Amino acid sequence: MTNTATGPLPASVLEALGRYDTPTICNAMEIVAPERRLIGYTTKQLVCPFPDLPPIVGYARTVAIRSVLKSSLPAEEQSKRRIEYYEYVGTGHGPRISVIQDIDGPDVGYGAFWGEVQSNVHKALGCLGVITDGSIRDIPQWAPGFQALAGSIGPSHAWVHAESFGGEVRVAGMTVRSDDLIHADRHGAIVIPLDVAAKLPEAAELCGRRETPILEIARSPDFSLEKLKAALKRSAEIH
Repeated sequence: MTNTATGPLPASVLEALGRYDTPTICNAMEIVAPERRLIGYTTKQLVCPFPDLPPIVGYARTVAIRSVLKSSLPAEEQSKRRIEYYEYVGTGHGPRISVIQDIDGPDVGYGAFWGEVQSNVHKALGCLGVITDGSIRDIPQWAPGFQALAGSIGPSHAWVHAESFGGEVRVAGMTVRSDDLIHADRHGAIVIPLDVAAKLPEAAELCGRRETPILEIARSPDFSLEKLKAALKRSAEIH
């Protein structure tokens, strides 16, 4: 059983954010927090084996893993650390998203932390998905509905283990701290500051309204450069 504390934001805000894809949320962020235009989102391509799953919105559970080097801890201490890790993942604000940095340097992705077992365990612990620059495996046996964005897909877990958890991680160019609010889909992920989260749905709608006149003329059989210029002018006047 997981322990989900009341989050800092109402569930209705998370539900509203989940109605938009991640690029739209990025567009909306440019309106409500323009100073974050160059930070806070993934900048490197990640593999998404389940592109048709809807966007996920949840609070980060951060982990650093490695697989090239065997854990130096005794077996008993490794078992204790594993339980402590699961306790961390399964408690706190919910819903949750695992954000995992592979710290194997040039050998990132050498061993997969994620597969059939971990996807099902983390889903049971209250997670909606995983974002990692490491590798994943067991795609056909993956937990149903559990989203995944990964650096690669590979066959073996090598010596993979959690080196630390609860600290700051950096995955595909995105820096994440424990309990950060994350929005993710097949395109990538973005950290949403809590103080602007409730403003994003309205900003996303504004983005859509501004795009409408441009898309209408671009898709029209009567398209012309002059009509595009007029559509751009109408778009700029929408507030």
